[in-house]
Amino acid sequence: MSLSLTPPPPPPSGRVTVIGTAADLPPGPWLPFFASAVAAGFPSPADDYAEGELDMRDLLGASSPSVFFCRAEGWSMRDEGIRDGDVLVVDRAVEPESGMIVVAAVDGELTVKRYVRRGQRVILLAANPEHDPIELHDGQELVVWGVVTSHVGFHLPAGKGLRRVAA
Repeated sequence: MSLSLTPPPPPPSGRVTVIGTAADLPPGPWLPFFASAVAAGFPSPADDYAEGELDMRDLLGASSPSVFFCRAEGWSMRDEGIRDGDVLVVDRAVEPESGMIVVAAVDGELTVKRYVRRGQRVILLAANPEHDPIELHDGQELVVWGVVTSHVGFHLPAGKGLRRVAA
């Protein structure tokens, strides 16, 4: 098994679809930010005014040129909260450590999985019991494109109030 940490140019298809890089983003947009926490348990009274501004690139950690975006395809990472159609924020500058979620190419096919190193062996684990682990063997090529640092999930079906980013 060979391991490379420098991503090649994106292939035309895979289990993730590359959308763009952080360098493609203009500054901002600055969005109203409500400093009050939103109760995830019992409701609490809400404040009526914004207390600051929030830059989405800063929130997602996407201001570095080493960051790129891609769309997850499928349900293999659902138990990590990554669903089909979610946008992944991936940083090529972060060195993958065992236990991190990565975007990787296995024999040229892109996938998003949990990277686990056991001695000299590397296993890519799904977060869905319906998907088998990917155990890499001698002769297989693994190219880690980067570490998933965050993701944007969608709770409404496509076409219901949100315009999703096209690939």
